[in-house]
Amino acid sequence: MQTDTPSLIDLGRRYWMPVYKPRDLVLDHGDGARLWDTDGREYIDFGAGIAVNALGHKDPDLLAALSLQAGKLWHASNVFYTEPPLRLAEELVQASGFAERVFFCNSGAEANEAAIKLVRKWAASNGRPPERRTIVTFRGSFHGRTLATVTATAQPKYQQGYEPLPAGFRYLDFNDVPALEAALAQGDVAAVMLEPVQGEGGVLPAAPGFLQRARELCDQHDALLVLDEIQCGMGRTGTLFAHVQDHVVPDIVTLAKALGCGFPMGAMLAGPKVAQVMQFGAHGTTFGGNPLGAAVARVALAKLSSPEVLVNVERQANDLRRGLAQINEDLHLFEQVRGRGLMLGAVLDERWRGRAGEILDHAAAHGLLLLQAGPDVLRFIPPLTLADADLAEGLARLRTALAAFCEQVDEAVGDKAPEAAR
Repeated sequence: MQTDTPSLIDLGRRYWMPVYKPRDLVLDHGDGARLWDTDGREYIDFGAGIAVNALGHKDPDLLAALSLQAGKLWHASNVFYTEPPLRLAEELVQASGFAERVFFCNSGAEANEAAIKLVRKWAASNGRPPERRTIVTFRGSFHGRTLATVTATAQPKYQQGYEPLPAGFRYLDFNDVPALEAALAQGDVAAVMLEPVQGEGGVLPAAPGFLQRARELCDQHDALLVLDEIQCGMGRTGTLFAHVQDHVVPDIVTLAKALGCGFPMGAMLAGPKVAQVMQFGAHGTTFGGNPLGAAVARVALAKLSSPEVLVNVERQANDLRRGLAQINEDLHLFEQVRGRGLMLGAVLDERWRGRAGEILDHAAAHGLLLLQAGPDVLRFIPPLTLADADLAEGLARLRTALAAFCEQVDEAVGDKAPEAAR
């Protein structure tokens, strides 16, 4: 059996459904904010598995929790109680400050699927006909890949080819208060569903006051406010839940990604208005809230809500912003840097639009793992435990990678220029 990197990559190309386009490297192990591939090359991780590895790689407390539970019980199904998900449900409710009940699942898509079903069930239980169970979502959003959640995702590129899509969704421009007011005035909206900070849509935060106005309109028109905190939650923006910075109380919050810090885990938190709507048989899952995932998530929740981690988020976010500003003073790549906490997006200016993917290739070649949020935005979502040395080294590698990218582009432009213009 060949285990060299080219042979492993060939396995992916041969046997994986080609829905992904990974870079030509095979990650092997990690420690903190650093990763190594099968050739021994080291990388600084500024992507954290798409905001999943919030405590970095090989966190000793997560390892201990998983090992202990693995020696006791892996799975029993929800036909029986096991202790870890019971404890986790209590801890999430207490940490949320608004929820009364929790539904566990395995991913963000499943959490949002559950939220959509809960909205519809709530509307039906209040006597609303199907045509008055509309869910408002926003352009640039991303809510998942199931048929319902990809429909909730107001981005045509994720929907094309999967028609007919489920009915009952209406799309608005994000942060457009008049459009939201007009939509709810139609009288058919059962819920407004949004991310406090859009992730895939370009790391775009809700404008000041937008969530508060959404809450007011939902109350006025008897609709639910559903917040998707799958990427921006669990301490990512500097508070355990992103929405507390907007001073709103939601009806439903969905979580995943960092909830399990790498172990598949999702949750839907339900407030008092909807906590009792779904009764026996209304929904379910085989693996959701299994003892392994819940045991890990309990430790993750405790650590991600700790003052030590949240203070580090604020401090490193400020340093990351300063570092990006310094790089931009020299290279002039970014139109703006936006986001909250350690969820930042560097928006490429007009000259570099559409080239985020190329920059990611250069970053990986220089030992930095980075993400994009669309073709025009570099996305920075490192571990929340990011250390000073790792941040400094990551910024140094980013500067080198961006300089190499700019040089390559300038050379390409020069080669294409007419002889007389050189």
